[in-house]
Amino acid sequence: MNTLVERHHSPLLGFLYRLTGGDRALAEDLAQEAFLRVLRSIEQYAHPRPFKPWLYAIATNTARDYFKRADTRYTDSMAEDFDSPADDPPDAHLLAAEDARQVAAAMAALPDHQRETVVLRYYQDLSLNEIAEALDVPVGTVKSRLSLGLKRMREMLEKG
Repeated sequence: MNTLVERHHSPLLGFLYRLTGGDRALAEDLAQEAFLRVLRSIEQYAHPRPFKPWLYAIATNTARDYFKRADTRYTDSMAEDFDSPADDPPDAHLLAAEDARQVAAAMAALPDHQRETVVLRYYQDLSLNEIAEALDVPVGTVKSRLSLGLKRMREMLEKG
């Protein structure tokens, strides 16, 4: 289990961070819960099925379960401040941070199913087939969700 956690914790935390709209503490809690669920259900893992989509399916369901609870209230979070490399002029840093905030806000405004798909594809670099397996949907649905999600994000970013 240690090897699996060492290998997958950081990327999974990044996925959950983006899925929760930038709430690091919540993302850490969800990652820990996802790994506990993996441990509890490891006998259901069917080798040689790829592990990564199976893990992300569990993590996605963990996040969904969290947001479904009646006592949970979802609020949008803005992206954290970013450290600027020393070579970048301050104006470039401010513009990059503002762009990142706008992208984070646009992503947070997407419906959950589109945000999950966009994050898995562009931040976690899963293939369309891996996303389909992780979300238990057909590949065509993944393509549709990506297309619609990216279109909505473009529209929101163009509005400024």
